Amino acid sequence: MKTPVNLITGFLGVGKTTALLNLLQQRPAGERWAIIVNEFGEIGIDGAALTTGDVPVAEIAGGCLCCVAGPQMTATVATLLRRERPDRLLIEASGLAHAASVIDELREPPLGNALEVAAVLTLVDPRQFVSPDYARQPLYRDQIAIADVLVANKTDMADTATMEAFREQAAVLFPAKALVAETRQGAVELGWLNAAVVAKPRYRPAAPRGTPSDWQSIGWTFAADASFSGEALTAFFDSLPGQVPGLVRAKGVFRVLDSWVWLNWAEGQWGASQVAWRRDSRFELIAPAFDSEAVEMRLRACLEK
Repeated sequence: MKTPVNLITGFLGVGKTTALLNLLQQRPAGERWAIIVNEFGEIGIDGAALTTGDVPVAEIAGGCLCCVAGPQMTATVATLLRRERPDRLLIEASGLAHAASVIDELREPPLGNALEVAAVLTLVDPRQFVSPDYARQPLYRDQIAIADVLVANKTDMADTATMEAFREQAAVLFPAKALVAETRQGAVELGWLNAAVVAKPRYRPAAPRGTPSDWQSIGWTFAADASFSGEALTAFFDSLPGQVPGLVRAKGVFRVLDSWVWLNWAEGQWGASQVAWRRDSRFELIAPAFDSEAVEMRLRACLEK
C-alpha cells in the first residue's frame, strides 16, 4: 500500500508552517506522520518550529526543492519512509519552489513506487493573489496551477474589496480547484488533506532549474545554553525593516529565559509562539542585500549578559 503524500506550498511568508502546526494538532490518534521541510536558506528555522517530539521532521535546506530535487530529495524521502513507516508524509516546500517539479519528482520512480500523491494545498495571501505583479510571476502561477486546494490565508488582513476580487478570480481558475477555502492564522482543516486530486495538464516550470534568485539569505546559530532578552529581541525585530532595506523574510528560534520561542516576520508584521525545539538558537533573513556584520552585531546585542 502506498503512503499518501501532501505537498503544502505557497509564497514566502504566507503561513505554511503555521498551517502545518495546526494540522499536527488535528492528527488522528494512532496515525503516524512524517514531515519534510525545505527552506531557501542554509539555516533551517521551520523544521525547528515544527519539532514536537513524536513526529519526525527532516530538512532539505539551501535552495528551492526544484533545485535540490533528485538525489537529495529521493534519499531523504526514502530514508524517512524506511525508518519511520509513516501513514502520511507532509512536505512543506520553500516559498520559492516550483511546485510542479516537486510533484513530478514524487510521481516518478523510485518515489512513485512508494508514494501516492494526495491533495496539494497552496496557501495564498489574497492581497498578493489579486495583484497583477504576482500574477505575472511564473513561480507564483505555478504554485496556483498545481493546487487541488487553494487556501486564502490571512483573510483578516484583507479588506472586503480584496476578498471579493479573490473569490471572483479563484472561481474562474482552470482547471477548477477541488476546494477554495478561506481562513486566518493558518487554520486549515484536516479533511482538506483528503480532497480530490484535480486532473490537470502536465505543468513544467517556466524558469529552468538552478535559475539564481535576486534574493540572498544569511543565518546564524547560537549554542543551546545561550539566552536572549525578550525585550531586546522585540526591539530587534521591530527595527529590522529599517535596518535591512527590501527585507523579504526574517525568522528565528530563540531561547528566552527557560522557554523557546519562534519569531516570524513577513509582510511588515511579526509574531511569536512557543516551540518544543531545544537544540540551539538560530536566526535567518532573506533580502536583496544586507550588511551581515551590522545585523550580527545587533543580534548579538540581544544576548543576555
